Amino acid sequence: MTTENGGSARRSRLVWLLAAQTTSMVLLGLWVTHVAVGHWPLTLEGRLSHAFATHRSPVGNGLTAGLSLLASTEGIVGVTLVCVAALLALPSAPRWAEAVFLGASVAVQSAVFLVVTVFVERPRPDVPQLDGAPPTSSFPSGHVGASVALYGGLATLVLSRTRGPWRYLTAGVLLLVPPAVGLSRVYRGMHHPSDVLGGLLNGAATLLVLGSVFLVGHGADGGRAPKGASGGGARAVPAQPGRPPLTGGRRGGGRAVVVRHPHGCPDELADEVRARLHRHGFTAQRWTSTTVDRPGGSLAEECAAGGVDLVVVCGGDGTVRVCADVVAGTGIPLVLVPCGTGNLLARNLDLSSDPATALDEALAGGDFGIDVGRVEGDGLRPTRFTVMAGAGFDAAMVRDASPVLKARLGWAAYALSAARHLRDPRMRLSLRLDGGRRIRRRARMVVIGNVGSLQAGLELLPRARPDSGRLEVVLFDPRGAAGWLAAAAHLAVRVVRRPAAAPAAGGPDGSVSVAAGSLEYFSAGRIEVRFARAQDREVDGDTMSRGARLTVDTEPGALRIRLPRAPGAASAATAAALSGVPDGTSRTAPTAHL
Repeated sequence: MTTENGGSARRSRLVWLLAAQTTSMVLLGLWVTHVAVGHWPLTLEGRLSHAFATHRSPVGNGLTAGLSLLASTEGIVGVTLVCVAALLALPSAPRWAEAVFLGASVAVQSAVFLVVTVFVERPRPDVPQLDGAPPTSSFPSGHVGASVALYGGLATLVLSRTRGPWRYLTAGVLLLVPPAVGLSRVYRGMHHPSDVLGGLLNGAATLLVLGSVFLVGHGADGGRAPKGASGGGARAVPAQPGRPPLTGGRRGGGRAVVVRHPHGCPDELADEVRARLHRHGFTAQRWTSTTVDRPGGSLAEECAAGGVDLVVVCGGDGTVRVCADVVAGTGIPLVLVPCGTGNLLARNLDLSSDPATALDEALAGGDFGIDVGRVEGDGLRPTRFTVMAGAGFDAAMVRDASPVLKARLGWAAYALSAARHLRDPRMRLSLRLDGGRRIRRRARMVVIGNVGSLQAGLELLPRARPDSGRLEVVLFDPRGAAGWLAAAAHLAVRVVRRPAAAPAAGGPDGSVSVAAGSLEYFSAGRIEVRFARAQDREVDGDTMSRGARLTVDTEPGALRIRLPRAPGAASAATAAALSGVPDGTSRTAPTAHL
């Protein structure tokens, strides 16, 4: 089973998406000028323009003049050329995909803008104008659309192609430019507020279209093998203290079974994976594609037949979960080629975001044992997971995320789905940890995790590690606006910086509450959860049947996985200093090695 993902398919997709974008913008402009005109809220626009014109000042005039110049044709073209040249002149390797994405975004936005102005003729506000007005329609704002394409495009590259906490601050500053330009254009009498909104939409749509074509499938390393990656043998891998890397099988090659998600792993990437496996000595390759009925392809049959030296998973967390359920406990090493929507396990194992680079680095690494969770419940057959299982808010969010938006926006589609469930009722539940007494609580969601970080570095379970021998539990229960703000602030701080604070004192049941009680943490090797009524449930991002029970057991070190370095090696030294959850002596257990 294959998908059409060659160069011609990309060009065809680009043409159709741009045609849809242009048509949508024309229809929106016609609606603004012929249907909505004279109706609220457009009736307020004239008052707003006159209010700005009445209260102009020398300081405001100078500031808005600078912003308008920044978003002028000359300013946009100049900054774009400098940025594109810088991307192509990087000393490590030219970033062709990124350079084309940025330059094309600016150019395409301008082309769509010009087409729209041919069909939509809207006069500028009836106030004194501080800039010369070009002979084009007021809708949409070209200055605003161009600033979104350029500065929004730069923010996209900063977030997707760099690491470190400062990238969020840098991207935030860049994203403030377009709305500031829009405000300046209204102030200077050049556009109505709805023109600014049209410019924002045009620029954002351009970034989505061009990003889906030029950035998807191209990781931070530009699709190139890392320097020093060899074609065959393995290199020495630093191990955690007291935990040597696991070795075995024919490290220099052998028989590999490749499980491919046909939509996550396009033909181009599949060819690259095939070639890199061959260079590392895996000349005997058996490929199997996932389907709805067989999410692991024929992996179970291949492993049962014997002679498998390596399993390569080309997909997201759902595909990884199914494959891990097959190979856990068998001693067959697993390699991740992260090409799904979330790729949370790969992120938590510090793998490269570029699929081909992640494969190369792993094949040159060592084998390590990580834990898996085994979950079961009413109407839920026993299955293993590597990332997280949960119920409530997060499961409803996963269930209602649009497949189309996931394909276009990636993990951001889950954020849109989450907004629909902010007012969902709280659940009544009880927890039993390691066979202890029942703990009764109310919560909006419960998450049981083997790893701690979500997308964009959001650290939901700060103590979770994939080789700790235990699982972490969080109950999420913000109450009212203050609770949501406290929870958001607590999680946001952990994204920007990781404070080293003294551990908070735990409660009598071993729990730790943070963010005004909005998040409550537990740790155990076996977790039993009962709900007062059936709830939505999810396992590693896959929606499961609704039910009133979840029972999760830890299988320490059950999954053998090939990695460039030991799990959490970079953060092991600082893990004990993370604030919010104590490091009790009973929390860790020896991890089994294969």
